[in-house]
Formats: sequence, structure tokens, C-alpha cells
Amino acid sequence: MTNRERAMNILHYQPADRFPAVHFGYWSELLEEWAGQGKLSKELAESVADGNEADKELDRIIGWDFDWCRTVGPRNGLFPSFEYKVLETLPDGTQRVQNELGLIERVKPGVASIPSEDDYVLKDRKAFETLYKPKMLYAPERIDLEYYKHFNETRPMDVPVGLALGSVLGDIRNMVSVVGMSYLIYDEDEELFADIVDTYAEMQYQCVKTVLETGAKFDFAHYWEDICFKNGPLLSPDIFEELCAKHYKKRNDLCRQYGIDIISLDCDGVTERLLPTWFENGVNTMFPIEVGVWGDQFEAARNRFGRGMLGVGGMDKTAFRKDRAAVDAEIERMKRLASLGGFLPCPDHRIMPGSSFELVQYYAEEIKKIKI
Repeated sequence: MTNRERAMNILHYQPADRFPAVHFGYWSELLEEWAGQGKLSKELAESVADGNEADKELDRIIGWDFDWCRTVGPRNGLFPSFEYKVLETLPDGTQRVQNELGLIERVKPGVASIPSEDDYVLKDRKAFETLYKPKMLYAPERIDLEYYKHFNETRPMDVPVGLALGSVLGDIRNMVSVVGMSYLIYDEDEELFADIVDTYAEMQYQCVKTVLETGAKFDFAHYWEDICFKNGPLLSPDIFEELCAKHYKKRNDLCRQYGIDIISLDCDGVTERLLPTWFENGVNTMFPIEVGVWGDQFEAARNRFGRGMLGVGGMDKTAFRKDRAAVDAEIERMKRLASLGGFLPCPDHRIMPGSSFELVQYYAEEIKKIKI
């Protein structure tokens, strides 16, 4: 069987000869570590990106079958984006920058962490109408029609390939920051925030529709959201339902009209309180199912929603920083979750610095031994 057949069979509760060894990429600092240890070349470490040739070469070295994030999609963000520019350099070297989304951040050169949010541009209707809305509208230039018209002839057939559906709220949260989103929703202008969400979502729907109308075929569709943290959602689930449910349903109904019935969504953190909005409106695959300090979320979701709730992820990647016993314990847990059906084991986010190259290799080898 090909890895595409294995993955799709498992997610459809069909027989497979074994489980594929699936991953979700790496921190770049880990690849630098491994290069320094002589596990891979510096050139390879610097070249890896999701699904590219360097990523595939590293898969061969480690023993992975594929990276789940093999997705392609239209230009469904701000178009054109804002110019990235340094606004100020502080005495300690920290830079205040305006990024491509218009968010003002503090960036410390050489420090590998998420930049701190300092300010934002999208504060009122004037900023939306003049600066953002023109960048959120559909335009034919967002779609490379020739690429998608020939997509079925050129796409890899041995691994699953997904259609990137965009983001209903996660991108907007990145434009205004968590603080800015809270002010817009609760204190400033609820109607404005709904207009922002509706405008952005309609553009993304039109992008997806245009791609699917070319006849391009995909194994699954995939959202990026990241709208939760370790204690739950970053906004009220009721407001999330009111703002976003209709947009998930519209986009997901369209995907199913074109034969795509696996629709996954990437959201970090504790997602439990948002799962009803996603699941009841067509999202059926949890990813990456972060374990973190809050424990296994997939089995609870399966018990709640039934066999229609699928999963990719759930393996506690911190085991790679420990020892073989910790990895073995995770493999045993993956076997138990795999026995539920409709679940693909995968490290629960990008593999972090300090992870043992040998333990990652060992996991990739052992996960393939799981039988259905």
C-alpha cells in the first residue's frame, strides 16, 4: 500500500497493512542542533520546510513516511500584504517592527521565540475600510489557474495532499493581537468585528471555490486557526459560534460537494469548548491534539462525538527529550488510541530543541509496527 492509501483508509475505518509514520515538522533550532551533532548536514538543516525536497530527504534519513502538512492553496491572506519594516531599534537591540499583517511587534534578533505584541493598526472602521478591506477582497490574481488545472497530473500520488482552506478567525487574531481582538469584540465595535470576519471569510470561500472548479483533486482539506491556549479558547465560545459557524459550514459544504470528506483543523491548546462549533459545521479531524500539561483530548472527543470525530496527532513530543522508556510509553498510548479507529498517531506539534535524533528514529520505526 502507498502511504496515501494507508492514511486515507485508516481515517475512513478501512483496512491498512500498517500505520504510516507521520510527523509535523521541526523547530529550526533542533535541525541546527542535529547538524552540530553530525546527524545531518548544515545545508540540509537550513533547507527543510514542510513538504519540500529537503523535508523529504530528512524523512528518508529518519524513517518518516510523510509530513501531514502537505497542503497547497490560493493566496487567501492579506493581498498584497503590508510591507515589513523596522519602526524603532531600542537600546538593548530589540526592534519594534510592523509585520506583514500590520501588527506592531517587539523582536529580539537572535532570540527564537514568538515576538511580543506591542500595538496594532486595525483599531477602527476607518482603518478597516481604507487599509485592510482592500487587501481582504477576492481577486483573480489570488489563484494560479494554470497550476490547478494541471494539478492532478503533477501532484504526488504516494502521500495525502490537502487543500489549504485558510482561517476563519486565527488570521484576524494575528492581525489585531489577542488584546486588540478582545477590545474590538467586547468594548469597541461588535458590528465592525463581524464585518471583518465576514469580509475575510467570503474572500477565502471564493478562493476555495475557484480552486475546486478547476477540477483539482485533494485527499483532505485543512484549516489553520490557533485560537486556543492551555486553559481554553481565547474568546467566548458563544461569540465564536455566532461569528464563525456559518463560515465553516459554507466552506465545508463546498468541499463535500467536490468529494472532500476529511476536513482537518490545526488549533493548538485546549480545544474542547470550540469542538461543537467545528464538528457540527463540518470539521471532522482534530490536529495536532496537543497533550501538554492538559492530557489526552482525543479519546474524550471521540466519546463525546462518536466515530465521526477523527484525529491526527496526540503523541507527546516531549518524550523525545527523555529516554526510550518515555517513547515506549507514548507508543503504547498511540496503540490504544489507534485501536479506536479513525486516528493517525503524530507528534503533537513541531519537534522541539533538545530532542534526541536516535529517539525520533526509534519512534518512526516502531510506529510502523502498529497493525490494524
